[in-house]
Amino acid sequence: MAVLNRLPERYRETLRERGASITLTVLAHLLLAWLLFHLAPRLIAPEPSSSLSTFSVTPSDREAGAPVPETRIATRKPAAAGGSKAPVTPKQLDTPNPPTEKPADTSAPTPWQWGDKSLFAAGDISAMPKGAGNGVGSSNGDDRGQDSASAYGPGEGPGGQRLYNAEWYPHRPSNAELNGYLHSAPPPNSWALIACRTIPDYRVENCQILGESPRGLGLARAMREAAWQFRVRAPRIGGKVMVGEWVRIRIDFNSSGGGD
Repeated sequence: MAVLNRLPERYRETLRERGASITLTVLAHLLLAWLLFHLAPRLIAPEPSSSLSTFSVTPSDREAGAPVPETRIATRKPAAAGGSKAPVTPKQLDTPNPPTEKPADTSAPTPWQWGDKSLFAAGDISAMPKGAGNGVGSSNGDDRGQDSASAYGPGEGPGGQRLYNAEWYPHRPSNAELNGYLHSAPPPNSWALIACRTIPDYRVENCQILGESPRGLGLARAMREAAWQFRVRAPRIGGKVMVGEWVRIRIDFNSSGGGD
């Protein structure tokens, strides 16, 4: 205090103000340290694990009535005289029961099942009546008569179709109708063969070339182009006209200048 009294008044006022500030700062730090110490979370000590405790049964516990586990003593039977062992009874094995067999199905198979003979018998084409015509048939004036004769076996036509001999209606195209599609006069004994699909009104469509002789003259191509004017009867199968079936049409050129 003597030192402070010696200082000028202005310095003493400055020291008082600074001393108050330092004191407040120290008090604030002490308060903050106290709060951190008391408000910090406490670490929870882990619980001690329970250990297995062992105990023994003493005579005093037995007298007090404590239950004592019974001890079984295995006794071995004495062997039979003469050193022979006692007979051992064989253990019987469990025999599995045999599986029960299902009774065979004796009911008649339904008609739609594969292998039914009635389906094959119904689809047997060889049993159908055949006509006697060869090549292009002749017109009888109506659609009734014998069934159309098959020209080739199944699968010989375009797309595997069965072919039937064509029958002109009412007559074969004239030479004038055919010659317009021929580039030159065909040689004698030449022919053209095409296959066409029958449509209503005795017409044909989708004609395909099957063959020609001699080759390279374009006779079959010419007849295919002229087929739009052909009129043939649809094949008859079982007495029924089958419009939409395929027919083969053969044009024979037996004389120069046209067909026969």
